[in-house]
Amino acid sequence: MTGISRFTKGVILLIASASFLRAGSFHNPQIESEQEFIRKNMAAGIPVCQENGDYPAMTTETPPTPAGAAEFDFTLESVILLVLGIFMGLFGLLLFTISTGALPYAPDSTYGLFLVIVALQVITMGKTPIGEVRRTWLVIIIGIAAAITGMLACFIPGLLSDIVRVLVGVILTLGGAILLLQLFLHKEKATLWLSVPGILRHLTAACALVYLMAFLLGLVTLIPAFTTGPLTAILLIIDGAALFYLAWCIEVAGKKFPTQPGSTVENKENAGLFFILREVPFAFTTALLIFLGVLLALLAILLVPVNLGLLPFSPDGQLGLLLVIMAIQILAMGETPLGQFRRSWLIVTIGLVFVAMGVYSCIVPGALTDLLRILLGLLNLIGSLVLLAGRVVPMVFQMRNAPAQPVALPAPLRNLLITQTALNIIGILFGLSMLLPGLIPGMITAAILFFNGLLLFLLAFILGTLPTAE
Repeated sequence: MTGISRFTKGVILLIASASFLRAGSFHNPQIESEQEFIRKNMAAGIPVCQENGDYPAMTTETPPTPAGAAEFDFTLESVILLVLGIFMGLFGLLLFTISTGALPYAPDSTYGLFLVIVALQVITMGKTPIGEVRRTWLVIIIGIAAAITGMLACFIPGLLSDIVRVLVGVILTLGGAILLLQLFLHKEKATLWLSVPGILRHLTAACALVYLMAFLLGLVTLIPAFTTGPLTAILLIIDGAALFYLAWCIEVAGKKFPTQPGSTVENKENAGLFFILREVPFAFTTALLIFLGVLLALLAILLVPVNLGLLPFSPDGQLGLLLVIMAIQILAMGETPLGQFRRSWLIVTIGLVFVAMGVYSCIVPGALTDLLRILLGLLNLIGSLVLLAGRVVPMVFQMRNAPAQPVALPAPLRNLLITQTALNIIGILFGLSMLLPGLIPGMITAAILFFNGLLLFLLAFILGTLPTAE
C-alpha cells in the first residue's frame, strides 16, 4: 500500500501543479480588442492565447509582455539553454559527492529529465540535437515520442534504464559532432562570424565549446569506463558554463543582428505538402498544453498497473520534472501559479531556483520530496482560488448591474471561460487532496487524470480558434 499511496500523492501533485498553465492567463496584444470587449461587457478577465508567427533564428518566442529596461527579456531558446546550463552545472557539482557514495543517485530520472528538456526544444522551436529544422508534424511527433520516453524514465525507475542512457549518449555524441562540423564547414557560420569583430566571435567560441563538451559527455555516457567520476563532473561544469555563455551570446547577437520572418511564399508552398510534412503554427503556450496533455494521459494509463503493484514509481523524478516545466514557463513567459507577471528579476530568480530544485530532485532522490509536494500544493491551491475569484467575482458584480440588452459573448471565448473555470475548480480540489493525502483513491485519480488530459487538449484547440489581428 505504501507504493500506491506515494504514487497517488505524486499524481495528485502533477495535476495540481500543472493547472496554473491550464487555467492561467494568456495575453496577446495583437488581439487586444477581444480582451477589451470582455473587460467592458463581461468583466470576466478572459485570457487569450499568444499568436504564433514565423520564428526568427535567434528571437524565437518573444515574451508576450514587453520588457522594460530592468526586466529579463531572454527568448525561449536562451531560456532553455539556461535550464540546460543549470542542469549540467548542478549535476557536475553533485557528481563529486555522488561518486564517493555520500549521496544517492537516480540515473533514470536524470537522463529522463534531459530527454524531456530536449523534447520541449524540439516541440516548441524545431531545434533538434543535430540542428534546426522546420517544425512539421513529423518533428512534433518525434519530439512527443522523446518526451514520453523521458517521462517514463522519470516516473518508472528501472523500466528504460539502458535505453535512455544509450539514447542520451547518442544524442550528445552525434549531435555534438554534427553541429561542430556544421559550425566550421558552413560558409555562413564560423567562417563568416569570425570575420566580424565583436559578439559573433564570442558566439563562435561559445558554440564550439558547447558542441565539443556535448560530444565528450556523450562518449562518457555511452562508455562510462571512459573516464572517472571527478573528471566527468569537471566536463559537466564546463558544459554548464558554456551553455550560459551561449545563451548570453545568442541574446546579444539577436538584438544586434535581428533576423527577418520567413516569407509567405514558403508558407503557401507548405500548404501543398503531405500533412505530416507541413509546418505546425503552434505558439509556445499551445505546444506546452499539448505536451502536458500527453503527460497527464500517460500517467493515467500508468496509474492502473502501479496501483495494482505491477510497476514501481519515483515521486522525486515526477516532482523534479514538473518543477522544471513550471520554471521554463516562468522564465519564458512570466507565467506562474498565481497568474502572469512581467519578467522582473525577482520572478526570474524564482524561476531559476525552481529549475535548480527540480534538477536536484531528479538527480538526488528523497531529499526534497515533501518540501516540493507542500510547496506546489500551496501554490496550486492559492493560485486556483485567485484565478477563479478573478474570473467569477467580476461576473457576479456585472450581473447585478446588467445592461438592458445583454451582450453576447463569442463562442470561442465562452468555451474558453467554461474550460478554464472547470480546470480551476479541479485544481482547487486536487490542491486540497495533495495537502491531505489519501483523499482520492488511485483508480478514481486515474479517471480524473485522463479527463484532465482531454481538457488540456480541448483548451489548446480553443486557444487555436481565437481570432487574431490582421
